[in-house]
Amino acid sequence: MFRLLSALLNAWRIPELRKKLLFTLGMIVIYEVGIFIPVPGVNGAELGRIFDQFTQATGGGFLNLMNMFTGGALSRATVFALGVMPYISATIIVETLLANAIPALERLRKEGRAGYQKLHQYSRYATIALAVINSFMYAMLLEKVIPQQFHTQIVLFPGMGFRVLTVLTMTAGMSIIMWLAEQITERGIGNGMSLLITASIVGRIPLALRDMLVQLGPGGLEQSPMAPLVLAFMGALLIGIVLIVIFVEQAQRRVPVQYARRVVGQRVYGGQSTYLPLKVNTGGVLPIIFAISLLYFPVQLATFVPALQGVTEHWFSRTSLVMNVLYALLIVFFTYFTTAITASQFLDAADQMKKVGAFIPGIRPGGSTVEFLDRILTRVTCVAAVYLVVIAILPDIIMAGMKIPSTVASFFGGTSLLIVVGVTLDTMKQIESHLLMRHYEGFFKHGRIKGRR
Repeated sequence: MFRLLSALLNAWRIPELRKKLLFTLGMIVIYEVGIFIPVPGVNGAELGRIFDQFTQATGGGFLNLMNMFTGGALSRATVFALGVMPYISATIIVETLLANAIPALERLRKEGRAGYQKLHQYSRYATIALAVINSFMYAMLLEKVIPQQFHTQIVLFPGMGFRVLTVLTMTAGMSIIMWLAEQITERGIGNGMSLLITASIVGRIPLALRDMLVQLGPGGLEQSPMAPLVLAFMGALLIGIVLIVIFVEQAQRRVPVQYARRVVGQRVYGGQSTYLPLKVNTGGVLPIIFAISLLYFPVQLATFVPALQGVTEHWFSRTSLVMNVLYALLIVFFTYFTTAITASQFLDAADQMKKVGAFIPGIRPGGSTVEFLDRILTRVTCVAAVYLVVIAILPDIIMAGMKIPSTVASFFGGTSLLIVVGVTLDTMKQIESHLLMRHYEGFFKHGRIKGRR
C-alpha cells in the first residue's frame, strides 16, 4: 500500500502527468454533472419509482444493467440517458464487423492514421444515427408505453414537440459524451470511453451500499438476514473474484519462437529465443456485451408489443433457467466470434516469422505453423469462454442464493467487474509508463503491469 501511494505521489510531481490527471478528472466531473440534468417535460421522480418497481419485479434484469452503464441516467431520463452504448455499438459495427466485411473499409484500416481517422469519422456518423433512433424510442416509451402499463403520467406535455425535444436533447447529450471520451483519450490518461463507463459503474457504489444497509434492516446485524458471517463471506468472495479476474485478464499462452542462425561474413546473426504471446481472453468484455444486446432486444420489443410482455417476463427474467442457458450459449458463441476476428493478426505472424527466419521448435514453417497457432488459440478460447460464462452468471447465482439486491450482486461479477478491473489495469499501466520514463519506480517492486492487449 505504501508503494502504491508513493507511486501516485511521484505521478503528481511530474507536471505533464499532473496536467493529464487533472484534465481527465475534469472531464469525468462534467460527465457526472450531465447525468443529473433532466430532459425537459419529464417527471423524473415518478419515472425513478416506476423503474425501481419494474427492476424489483423482474429481479434486476438487463434493464438494471443498462442503467448501471449510464450511471442511473436511464432511470431518470436525463440528457445522458443513452449513455455510451450507441458509441460502443457503432464503433463495433463499423470498425470491427464492417471493416472486416467491406473491402473499402478494410483498405482504410490499413492506410495508417489517416485511414483510421476516416473510419472513426464513419463511426461518429453511425453513433448519431443510433442516438436518434434510441432517443425516439425512449420518448415513445415515456409518452405511451409506461402510462398504459403503470397507469401514470410521466410526460407533462405529450406530443410531437416532446418527441422532437427529447431526440434533440439526448442526441446532443450523446455527442457531448463522445466528445468527452475523445478528449480524455487524446489529452488525458487512459481510454476515454472506458473511463466514462467505469465512472458510471463506480458511481453506483453508494446506491449498492444503501441497498445493503436497507437489507440489514432496522434491527441491526443481530436480527438481519445478512448476518456478520455472511457479510464477511461476501467481502472475502469479492476479493477472491477480483483476484481471479486480474489473473485471467493478465494471463497469456506464450508460444516459444526460435530465430535461425545466419552467418554474414564473419558475423553470426540470430539464434536467440523469444515467444509469441497469445492472450487468454482475447475478446475481453465484448462477448458479454454482444450477448446482452441480443437478449435485451426481446425485452425492449415487448414494451411496444403488449402480447409479448408475459412471455418476456417469464422467460427473460434473471432467475429463468432458459434465459441463463441462452445467455451462456451466446457468450460462448461470441467469444469464438470475437477471437476469430482479432486472431488474424496472430495467424499472419506465421508469414512474418517465415520471412525473418523464425520458427516454432518442432513445427514446420508456413501452413503447419498456422494450424498449430489456430489449434492453440481454439483451446485458449475455450478457457476464456468458460471463464466469461462463470463471471457473467455469477451475480445472478449470488443474488438468488444469498437473497441480496441486484445492485449489490452486480459488483460480484459480470460486465461491470470486468470493465472496472480492466480499465483500472490499463490506466495504471499508462501511469507506470510515464513514471518509468522519468526514472521513477512503478506501482510494484518486481515486474510491470501488463495491459489487456
